[in-house]
This record gives sequence, structure tokens and C-alpha cells, in this order.
Amino acid sequence: MMEELHSLDPRRQELLEARFTGVGVSKGPLNSESSNQSLCSVGSLSDKEVETPEKKQNDQRNRKRKAEPYETSQGKGTPRGHKISDYFEFAGGSGPGTSPGRSVPPVARSSPQHSLSNPLPRRVEQPLYGLDGSATKEVSEEQSALPTLMSVMLAKPRLDTEQLAQRGAGLCFTFVSAQQNSPSSTGSGNTEHSCSSQKQISIQHRQTQSDLTIEKISALENSKNSDLEKKEGRIDDLLRANCDLRRQIDEQQKMLEKYKERLNRCVTMSKKLLIEKSKQEKMACRDKSMQDRLRLGHFTTVRHGASFTEQWTDGYAFQNLIKQQERINSQREEIERQRKMLAKRKPPAMGQAPPATNEQKQRKSKTNGAENETHIMISNNLLKFLSLFSRLTLAEYHEQEEIFKLRLGHLKKEEAEIQAELERLERVRNLHIRELKRIHNEDNSQFKDHPTLNDRYLLLHLLGRGGFSEVYKAFDLTEQRYVAVKIHQLNKNWRDEKKENYHKHACREYRIHKELDHPRIVKLYDYFSLDTDSFCTVLEYCEGNDLDFYLKQHKLMSEKEARSIIMQIVNALKYLNEIKPPIIHYDLKPGNILLVNGTACGEIKITDFGLSKIMDDDSYNSVDGMELTSQGAGTYWYLPPECFVVGKEPPKISNKVDVWSVGVIFYQCLYGRKPFGHNQSQQDILQENTILKATEVQFPPKPVVTPEAKAFIRRCLAYRKEDRIDVQQLACDPYLLPHIRKSVSTSSPAGAAIASTSGASNNSSSN
Repeated sequence: MMEELHSLDPRRQELLEARFTGVGVSKGPLNSESSNQSLCSVGSLSDKEVETPEKKQNDQRNRKRKAEPYETSQGKGTPRGHKISDYFEFAGGSGPGTSPGRSVPPVARSSPQHSLSNPLPRRVEQPLYGLDGSATKEVSEEQSALPTLMSVMLAKPRLDTEQLAQRGAGLCFTFVSAQQNSPSSTGSGNTEHSCSSQKQISIQHRQTQSDLTIEKISALENSKNSDLEKKEGRIDDLLRANCDLRRQIDEQQKMLEKYKERLNRCVTMSKKLLIEKSKQEKMACRDKSMQDRLRLGHFTTVRHGASFTEQWTDGYAFQNLIKQQERINSQREEIERQRKMLAKRKPPAMGQAPPATNEQKQRKSKTNGAENETHIMISNNLLKFLSLFSRLTLAEYHEQEEIFKLRLGHLKKEEAEIQAELERLERVRNLHIRELKRIHNEDNSQFKDHPTLNDRYLLLHLLGRGGFSEVYKAFDLTEQRYVAVKIHQLNKNWRDEKKENYHKHACREYRIHKELDHPRIVKLYDYFSLDTDSFCTVLEYCEGNDLDFYLKQHKLMSEKEARSIIMQIVNALKYLNEIKPPIIHYDLKPGNILLVNGTACGEIKITDFGLSKIMDDDSYNSVDGMELTSQGAGTYWYLPPECFVVGKEPPKISNKVDVWSVGVIFYQCLYGRKPFGHNQSQQDILQENTILKATEVQFPPKPVVTPEAKAFIRRCLAYRKEDRIDVQQLACDPYLLPHIRKSVSTSSPAGAAIASTSGASNNSSSN
């Protein structure tokens, strides 16, 4: 084993020896009694190993030192520097000349392997260095230069105990403290430790010593430093990013302010342009109205006693048409008179004896008797007058008759043209009268100067005026769209209770209408208050007029157009009855049906939910319906008979009220008149019980309407509400469903069955 140690690399051997014996130890205070102390070793080295590390170091320096006065008894000179044993006190040392190995117990000296596996017991008071080069406690520079030695030792890869045991090192050096200047402490220290405590000491050795190396510590330090640098770099990056973001935020804030300023300028310019355009339109409307005053007519104030009333005076256009009609009538009368005279001059037909003339009659009278002279003179004058016509031939008669017929035909055609022009002028006059009233109401309105309500809605011009409300066309500056603003104005003379009820009613309408979302229902956008006596609702704006105005202008429409409108109305009613809770419109009439394009062939939208009824679970019964709490309200021409029943309890209503209204509207679109109470006022209808007597609907012969349409109207206008269909059945009515193509011939069994079924249904409905 020793030979293997000597066969090692000299550098490696030198480091190993320096590890156990100590090299380059700094000087310290000398102790005369323990100057020759050394490490406690188990086993002996070879006699060949006579050189100490100090001598090797001196040989390398090529210096010789003189012997010191404190040489050992063996005559060997020691180096001037102190050994590592000078800084430790051993329990096994008995004096300066005592060998440390002799004081070790025999059990500890038995074998190198035993010493490696069972190190000597020790009491750690000074630095302890293990075989792996780790230190459990630092030593000050004044006592030892061991940290320098340890740095050299740890620079080499450490050898574990198993490798040292295989190579025969068998060395395990432990540093234990001993009391200085006490020779008797060696024996006592050796006797205190026994082999039974070796295992416990080994466990303490493993627990107290660290297995970290300089490489690991350096690696940890490097990793920590790199992590710290990364974190610092990350912090710097985040700080730079934060600064960049703050700079971007500042830039965006400035940009936002810039865009806000630009937007405000755009809004201001839009308001200016809209107001300018509205003023131009108002001026154009007033100019046109002034021109139409002369052409179509105007209102004049007429005094009747102590009161003044407005009376309409037609313009020159109507006066000219009336004159033309009078001329045509006079020409027709003249032609009729000439035709009668021509009939008297009609020649006799061939083979027919001519009628007796007055001359022949006179001859007969002479022969028969005498006549006075006066009668003779009259007869002579008549003979002279009739002699002028006696020359008219049959050809001349037919020629003159044909002329009279052509003249009458021309007059009839001209009269028809005048009548058509008169009807057109009447429609234009209705528009003119409506525009005059609108201008008058707009001039008297407090919102005529284009105010901006709620800092959002710019009022442009008045659309119409009702009992307590005004509807303005406005522009939404936020959403950039046209809207209709309905301004509700309460009467200042009303009591507070009445004002509160009206406001409550309007809020109820707003809550109902706000939740509705259907393409056939006008949308409600906003609601806000102006002051204590006025508030506004913002509605969807429709460019066209309502159905009532269209019917006043055109009287009626084709069945296809009317059916299209009814289909859209029924679609909206179906939606109102499918939502929770369902809603009864209750005020369905042509005035509340808006034509989006102003024509009957376009889309429609339902509006005005002021009288709507909510069929909630508390007030609605699926069998009887709900109580009518607002009896007397609504438009009487379009309400069913059950709404006019007067009794101890309020009448019960359901969605069949809207079905009746649909039937009345469809009838009015087809025939140009209302089915019940057409020329009556609402007061007359209420006094005469017109609707309560409307047990059956009558259809005029013209215009011609299909039997299916008549049957549909009968189903809607059934007198008893139990016999009337509801909204769900109305939506599934076969008349409103898409028509089946006529490719299937009715002669087939299926077609015959369908025809018989439809005929039976029509007969049953008519009965």
C-alpha cells in the first residue's frame, strides 16, 4: 500500500502530504511545552519518508537554515516555521518530545482501515477539516494560515474515503483540543474515549461537515450573480418599458384630446350645417305654402256674432276647374236639346206612310166645318216654320246624330279629366292644409329655434302635434342618426295629482315600449325629463307617413297591398303575445301604423303603446281575460263590442281586441270606408251604440274582393268574442299563409278535397 502511495504523481503526493502535515503556516506565539506536538496518526509511514513538507519547501527555495537552539533530542533540525500542530492541543501528547502516535490507544492504532472507518473521538474547539476539504469553522489569520492551504487543497479533485482505503492511505486525521501546559491530560483523554462511541462520533462527523466544494460555491455564486444580473436587467427592461408605456399613454392622451377637440369641432359644424339646412327647408316650405295659398286656398277668419271662426276658401285652381265643369254642363245641356229637336225631324223609314201634315189636317178641317181666322193664321205660321225642316233627309239625320254623339263623348271624357284633376287637387289641398297647420303650430312652439335637448338631440322641425305632445324630427349627435323626439307637455293649470297620473302613464308606456325589439315595431331609444311639466321620449324615425294619411289620399288600395300590410301587423301582434308577459296594444288603428317608405307596398311599423295592456299573471285569466280599467279610451271605430258593455263590473278583454282592429283596418283598406260608423263621430257612436249593434258585417259590391278575403274579415269581426279567433290562430290563418301554387289541378282528388274543405269553411264562417 505504501508503494502505491509513493508511485503517485509527485505533485499529487505533495498535495496529499501537505493536506495532512500543513505547509506555509504562519508564525504564532510559541509554547515551550507543546512545540513538538503533531497530528495524531494511526499506522506508521515508511522509513523512506524522511522528508517533511517543510524540508521540501526549503529545498525548493534552495535555502539552508541553521539549527535552532530548541532542537529535538534526536539531533534533527527543524525548520524555523511552526508546524500546524503548534496551533492545536492534543490529548495524546505528553510533552515536547513525545510522539503523538505513541499516545494513541491500541485500538485506534490497530489498522489503517479501522482508523478510517472509526475515527478517534474528539471535542471540537478548533477548526475541523474533513477529507473532502470542507471546513466547519473559520480560523483567524493570527492563529493559522490554513484557509490558504485549504484553498490549495480544494483546487484538486477530492478523494473519497473508499479510494484512500483501497490505496492504503488508511489515514484519518482529526483535530481534537487538549489543555495546554497539562501533561496528564493525555492519558485521561485517551482513556475517556472507547470503541463503543466510535459510531456516534462518525455520525457527528457526517452531520457537521459540508460536502460543498469551491466549484459548487463558485457555481452557486455565479448562478446567483447571473440571476441577479438577469433580474436587474429585467427590472431595467421593465422600467424602460414602463417609461415607454407612460410616454405612449401621454401621447395617446394628447392624441385623444386632439381627437376630442376635432370631434367637438365636427359636431359643432354638423349642428351648424343641420340648422342651416333646416332653416332653408323651413323657408322653402313657407314659400311653397304661400304660393299654394293662391292656387289651392287658405283659411280666412269669419265673424259670427261675438265669435270668430276659420273658414276655408278655395284657390284659383279649384275655381278654374269648377268653371270648366259648369261649361261642360252647359254644353251637354245644349247638345241634349238639339238632339231632341233632331228626333222630331227624323224622316220616316222605308215602306212606312209619312205622318199626316198640318196642311192635310187643315183641309180636313175645312171640309168638316168652319174655323175662325185666328186659328188659320197660326196654322199658316206653323206651316212656314215646319217647311224649313221638311227638307231633312235620312242621311242628314244620321250625320247630325253622329255629330251629337261625338260631342257628348268628348264632353264626357273632358269631364272625367276634370274630375281626376279635381281629386288630385283635393289630395294636394289636404297636404297643403296639413302643412299650414304644421307651420302654424311650429311658429307657436317654444322649441322652434333649434334647441339641443339633453346635450344630444338637435331639434330640426316639427312633424306633428297632438293633444298634449309635439313630435319633432331631431338629429342624435352621439349616434349620428335621425330620430323622432316626442315632447310631452303638461298643462300648467292641472292639479298635481293629474300631472302625476299623466307622468305615471307616460312612464308605464316607456317601460313597455323600451323592452320591445321587433322589426315591425318602432324602437324606443331614450327617455328624459326637461322640467317638472315636460319630458321627452326618443323614438325611431320613419321617413314616410302613416296609413291613415295614405288612405285619405288614395281612398283605398289593392287587395295584395292590403294583405301585405295585414301580414306585417299580425307578425308584430304575434311577437307581442309571445313575450313574457304578453301585451295587448288596444289602440291599433291606421294612424298608429307607419309606412316606412310612404307607400302601401313597403314595410310598416307599429307605434303608440300608450293604451297597451300587460297580461301579467295577477290580472290576466286565460279563460275570461283581464278587466278593462280604461273603458272609454281608445278609438271607437276600431274597438270590439265587448269594450262598450256597461255593467256592474268592468268588461273582460283579451288579445282578441287587436284581432277585431285588424279586421276593421283590412276592411277600410279594401273598400275605402269603415265597416261600422263610417260617417259618425265618436260621440255619436257612443250615444247610438253603433258598435254594440254591429252584429254582422256587410260588403259593398264594388270594388271586387275575393271570397277568401271576405271570409278572413268575417273571422276577425265575429260579434261574440268566444267565436272570434285569437292572435295565435290569426297568425296561422290560411289566408295569410303563402299561397299554394296552382300547378295542382282542382280536378284531382286531392285538389277537390282541398276545394271542398275551403268551401265548407267559408260557408260556415259566413253562416
